[in-house]
Amino acid sequence: MAPNLAPNPLRTYFEKNKVGRGIWKWEHYFEIYHNHFREFVGRDVGVVEIGVYSGGSLRMWRNYFGSQSRIHGVDIEEACRVYEEEGVRLHIGDQSDRAFWRRFKQAVPLLDVVIDDGGHTAEQQTTTLEELLPHLRPGGVYLCEDIHRDHNQFAAYLSGYANHLNFQLPKPGVHLTSAVSNFQRAVYSIHLYPFVGVIQRCRQSPTEFVAPKNGSEWQPFL
Repeated sequence: MAPNLAPNPLRTYFEKNKVGRGIWKWEHYFEIYHNHFREFVGRDVGVVEIGVYSGGSLRMWRNYFGSQSRIHGVDIEEACRVYEEEGVRLHIGDQSDRAFWRRFKQAVPLLDVVIDDGGHTAEQQTTTLEELLPHLRPGGVYLCEDIHRDHNQFAAYLSGYANHLNFQLPKPGVHLTSAVSNFQRAVYSIHLYPFVGVIQRCRQSPTEFVAPKNGSEWQPFL
């Protein structure tokens, strides 16, 4: 595949953000963001970022996804309400509090993009994933950043998720046809990058996995 040489609009926005609300991101994140989020640009999408800090990234997401986007920020600091503006809504709460997420999901329609840049502890990241992954629309993308250090507990948790993608239950009497688990009906792919994990939900749930044979010549041992 040829490299994408077009400018990354998120990276461009970040580099031009010399004054005003701060944005603090690892440089290699911008390629990951754009690879997974570009299909939502210009659409009516719901986006939530957990951990808004100085508020600059909320404006970056609004600029990137466009005027039809609905950007939600979640932070534990009440003072972050000052970042509310057109197209941007703030929700104050603890991401490790499941009661907070129940209230959030009652108030906010299904989402298309989740960006977890919150407290970075395994408990916070795990709780947020369990609460918000089912709240994504088909085809939605869940991104958790700042998964640092060897033997990270949340990284191990994600690896457990990845194992569920390999579930196989052959159908009796049918050559290379497997039933589909509930997890495989919901999750299309899991991607791991330095410090980042991404989960994409299925656009359309598969009903079975099939490996048909085509051709007329086969080696004898097959």
